[in-house]
Amino acid sequence: MKIPFQQYWDLLAKYIQLQRRRFLLLSVLLLSSIGLQLVNPQIMRYFIDATQGAAASQDLILAALAFIGMSLIQQIVGVSATYVGENVAWTATNALRAEMAAHCLNLDMSYHNNTSPGELIERIDGDVAELSNFFSQLVIRVLGNLLLLVGILFALLREDWRIGLAFTLFAILTLLALNAVRGLAIPHQKKFREAMADLFGYLEERLAGAEDVRSSGAVDFVLIGLYKLSARILIHWRAASRRFVVVRFTAGMMMTFGAALSLVISYSLFQRGLLTVGTVYLIIYYTNLLRRPIRELTQQVENLQNIGAATERLRELRAIQPKINDGPGAEFPAGALDLGFENVHFSYLDGEPVLQGIDFHLKPGVVLGLLGRTGSGKTTLARLIFRLYDPTQGCITLGGAPLTRPKLRALRQRVALVTQDVQLFQATVRDNITFFDRSIPDSKILQVLDELGLTEWLHALPAGLDTRLETGGRSISAGEAQLLAFTRVFMRDPGLVILDEASSRLDPATEQLIERVIDKLLQNRTAIIIAHRLGTIHRTSEIMILEDGRIVEHGERERLAADPTARFHGLLRTGLEEVLA
Repeated sequence: MKIPFQQYWDLLAKYIQLQRRRFLLLSVLLLSSIGLQLVNPQIMRYFIDATQGAAASQDLILAALAFIGMSLIQQIVGVSATYVGENVAWTATNALRAEMAAHCLNLDMSYHNNTSPGELIERIDGDVAELSNFFSQLVIRVLGNLLLLVGILFALLREDWRIGLAFTLFAILTLLALNAVRGLAIPHQKKFREAMADLFGYLEERLAGAEDVRSSGAVDFVLIGLYKLSARILIHWRAASRRFVVVRFTAGMMMTFGAALSLVISYSLFQRGLLTVGTVYLIIYYTNLLRRPIRELTQQVENLQNIGAATERLRELRAIQPKINDGPGAEFPAGALDLGFENVHFSYLDGEPVLQGIDFHLKPGVVLGLLGRTGSGKTTLARLIFRLYDPTQGCITLGGAPLTRPKLRALRQRVALVTQDVQLFQATVRDNITFFDRSIPDSKILQVLDELGLTEWLHALPAGLDTRLETGGRSISAGEAQLLAFTRVFMRDPGLVILDEASSRLDPATEQLIERVIDKLLQNRTAIIIAHRLGTIHRTSEIMILEDGRIVEHGERERLAADPTARFHGLLRTGLEEVLA
């Protein structure tokens, strides 16, 4: 399996082209380094031949100083070239990493449901890091050594056409041999990278559920799974390593042959009086120097096998396209938005319907209580409104326009979801409220908090907006996390709000405060409250009950509550929590 270099270049070309000035500087440093490597032996040749004759000691001292000075300059230029090359590569691959992360975030939920976060981390960070290691050495080691190889062959041709011709053929044969074996390990290296991604995904899931794993006595079971995944990694690593041996053996044999060839030719021409001692040294030096680009190219051949697998996996990830396409850009009206479902059907898997024939309309400002047992389709209905999925049949309208018309970004700015599980980040309260949008001034944040009556709560935090939260928000209570979630909603001023039992896990100290915030949130907004408790129903003006993905009852809350034949009336009598459990 051989991957054309064009595929490597396609991944990073546009990012590297943005750094033209650095590339120009890198080219100058690279050519200077190669020139110094070729010129310095010429000085040593002069020094050796001069010692064989009657050269003045002053000339020998000057030659020695010139050699030392050129060597120091060569080291400085070489280090500078490496630094610039690393800078170019990491700048380019960091941009690629950001693009891949954005690409994954825009993929459908169906992809994320089948792909663990650990696997995505391994692809976005691990595979791109492999590519960075390659590109950071590409110019310095691959291109630089190819240019050095050409320079050495030209210098040998200049000294004697027979020597130059012999080593030109030798170099061509060596490169052809390396090219023939460079792709041997790529299939196994790709499987090795996939096995590593599976291991990352496995560890991420098990570590996230460490508390449940330990409490259920499943530690041994988890370790067995870890051993199995590690065994897979070992199998593919061994298979790839055995093929790396072929590459190293091929290079070693060719370099041994080259060393023998240089000794035989140099000795023969010296015996015939065609070469001086200094020229023999020069030829031996150049042929030994020839080993360096070949050795470096061999190492890069091995790296290409690692990187080839990473490149292939990144190309496969890039080729995955979202099924949810962005709309042309229809505008939403200001204020509360009306919502309509017209004969909507949806299924995650073919032949397993989740929603069937959903048909209803909410006028602007209506608050709908959505009830139903677990698995009845309540959460799926909310996901469709966000266009995390599209209906398999039917149409959803928001603000009078089909959901497929507005831009996805605009849609998700005008629709807000608050759940009982709030995602917080290891960052300040400010960043958690604004989602790291530094363009939002503190004055706006403080204004929203004041409008919600949360100023006192903010002052109670150790450092106000600069208070840092731990990963997952473990440094604050569930109620305080809900306060942050509601503040996020007010920062966007949506026209439709979906509350998925957002007040079911509150501590008593903040429950009344949350209740006031919810009342303010629902003012002049359309809302859907996915309810599991009687306490959240009093805010609704309409009730809808789902069962097996179908609407079995929908109407005004007061009318249904007073109707003895209505299901909602029965729920109120029996107890909502027990019936919907």
